[in-house]
Amino acid sequence: MLRDYGGSGVPVVFVPSLINPPLVLDLAEDNSLLGWLAGRGVRPLLVDWGTPTPEDRAQHVTAHVEHLLLPLLATLDRPPVLAGYCLGGTMAIAAAAASSAAGLVTIAAPWRFAGYGDALEPISALWDEAHATCGQLGLVPMEVLQAGFWQLDPKRTVAKFERFARLDPAGPEARAFVRLEDWANGGAPLPFAAGRQLFDDFFVADLPGNARWEICGRNVDPGALDLPALSFVSTTDRIVPAASAARIGEVRELAMGHVGMIVGSRARDALWQPLADWLSALPAPR
Repeated sequence: MLRDYGGSGVPVVFVPSLINPPLVLDLAEDNSLLGWLAGRGVRPLLVDWGTPTPEDRAQHVTAHVEHLLLPLLATLDRPPVLAGYCLGGTMAIAAAAASSAAGLVTIAAPWRFAGYGDALEPISALWDEAHATCGQLGLVPMEVLQAGFWQLDPKRTVAKFERFARLDPAGPEARAFVRLEDWANGGAPLPFAAGRQLFDDFFVADLPGNARWEICGRNVDPGALDLPALSFVSTTDRIVPAASAARIGEVRELAMGHVGMIVGSRARDALWQPLADWLSALPAPR
């Protein structure tokens, strides 16, 4: 499903991660990247992956691109700009390679998974422990994924809750923290096949980074894309380390966290406005 936020001009299809709800891009009325862009001449369209059930157990990441994302793009009356956040950016790259797109934007999007380095060891161990149970369920629960995120930087996870404990519970900063944590911990599960592909084929085998991930029967090579592209890369991200991030076209490095670059106090100046400026400078469609 595509959620249309109005606006005009070239449609910009925002592809969110499969791992968390898409609404971090539209977190609140006063903190919505998509709503803000719609008020500035952009037509944002947000992909909603829905909530998988055990019957969807065979739907891997590739199937999300081939059977869900590409058919959605085909319903539009003109080629869109594809904008992907986190794993959504990985999928947007694959969709751009298999369709006509007016441009490509990646935001903290992993592509060279070998760039996770030593962090791959606990991620692999976590999947080894959870694999059998997830296979029986047909799903990978959010709790499994969150445990993996926490292991990437456990000290930072503890520190943010220590800081929260010092806030005024009724204050705006505490309310914003709770709202963001509700988002981060409220995601739908992954279909089992999507989890297996993410852990085995991406994190361990690094098929994307080795140009061995096939979409529609062809290996995806970001270097072969012939379209305007912009990549936002965080230099302080633990969820998508800079060494793993896609770098396609114009690259902008931000010293901001994975989520902060979308909804943090500096996000509007650091990411929202540069993104709007880049979109407005794209050549008019023929």
